[in-house]
Amino acid sequence: MNGNDNQYLGEEPVGVLMRKYAVPCIISLLVGALYNIVDQIFIANAAYLGSYGNAANTVVFPLTVIALAIAVMIGDGCCAFVSLSLGMKETDRARKSVGNSVVLMIMSGILLTAIYLIFSDTIIYMFGGSVNTETFRNSREYFFYITLGIPFYMFGQAMNPVIRADGSPKFAMASTLAGAVINIILDPVFIFAFKWGMMGAAVATVIGQIVTAVLAVWYLVHMRLLRPGKTDLRLSIDIVRRTLILGITSFLSQVSLVAAMAAINNMIRKYGAEDAVFGQEQYAQIPMAVVGIVMKFFQIVISIVVGMAAGCIPIVGYNMGAGLKDRVRKLFTTLIIAEASVGAAALIIVEVFPKGLIGIFGAANESVYYTDFAVKAFRIYLCMMIFACVNKACFIFLQAMGKALESTVLSMIREIVFGVGFALILPLKFGLDGVLYSMPLSDLLTFFIALWLMIRTYRELKTTPENVVVTEQVISEQ
Repeated sequence: MNGNDNQYLGEEPVGVLMRKYAVPCIISLLVGALYNIVDQIFIANAAYLGSYGNAANTVVFPLTVIALAIAVMIGDGCCAFVSLSLGMKETDRARKSVGNSVVLMIMSGILLTAIYLIFSDTIIYMFGGSVNTETFRNSREYFFYITLGIPFYMFGQAMNPVIRADGSPKFAMASTLAGAVINIILDPVFIFAFKWGMMGAAVATVIGQIVTAVLAVWYLVHMRLLRPGKTDLRLSIDIVRRTLILGITSFLSQVSLVAAMAAINNMIRKYGAEDAVFGQEQYAQIPMAVVGIVMKFFQIVISIVVGMAAGCIPIVGYNMGAGLKDRVRKLFTTLIIAEASVGAAALIIVEVFPKGLIGIFGAANESVYYTDFAVKAFRIYLCMMIFACVNKACFIFLQAMGKALESTVLSMIREIVFGVGFALILPLKFGLDGVLYSMPLSDLLTFFIALWLMIRTYRELKTTPENVVVTEQVISEQ
């Protein structure tokens, strides 16, 4: 068992490698995104839940993202560390990172579940669940059962990139797909046949997550290159620190998104109450439900974007570790073009077919105010989608290169400085519409910074000689 088993990452054409790794990763992330989206579709089309259930789903969604943030920090960090280590033929250190990451996943999952259960009501209030009584009741019910599945969800999500780093992207895809298929099958049974409401949607999701986690455990004990031994499970401060440093961008990009969503939800609640229509009790939940739906469509697009970029992490890491900078530069170019193309296709869909999109989420059961606001939300909120896709690719590619600082700063500027800042400031002038303007403005300004970083990265890759083995400093950089 040695690092040479992955040497094809430095030899095969980058386009071939990108397809091999990115496609399964895209499918894995899309399937993962479907957990929450499928719940929302079935909830929206259940007349006894409708927009109240949709709003509750929107309230709870950021809380699942927090769990995902911790999981991807561990998983993506481990994936990047493993790929860099294999590029430098240090298989023992790669296995140690996997073992330490497994322990961290289990500990963090249990801890987060305990926090959620203890402070559930306070947390739901923080994320806008008090918009009206019915929304709060549905949020509370959905949140409780979703919380019970958090350890399984986190383990499955964190193991996904680790499995890819071991050279099995198809198994990573299949394990996630299995859980999602079970969720899709059980959702209509529990929601429509059993009439379990929000509990039914949550239980279906948790059962699917358990299946994915079980498959991840099976793979863990049958790993091809990186199966950890008992000694690898002993936490090493050095290994943990470097793994988390490489994964911190993934964490911050997710958790900062939560901060932006919390700001958006609360601004919707505040300025929706001042609106002539949405200030009425029976319509108060509509803006929150609609923005949640818009975010779900955006999540589908971002799953494709992140999947392409994250699928490149093992390829980038190995080639950086082996000093093959020309291949890294070529891969970066291919990725940026592909990401921009996805953004352009998605932009056409939201600008031309917003009514069709909202129809999937139960618009036929709602008032005209629901549809009108949804059309406006899709067209404004997502109008800078091309830039959003390129920005996300830049975050992840820099992370894969070991440039944790640049990637982290760029991500924080987008989500915290711009995302939260504009969500709080723009409504002061534009009211509820200001919430919708906050996202495109954030993506546009972030793109100018990302463009500067991309140009600088290209220059660095051109000036670094090929076939120079990168030292240990690459892993511990920043």
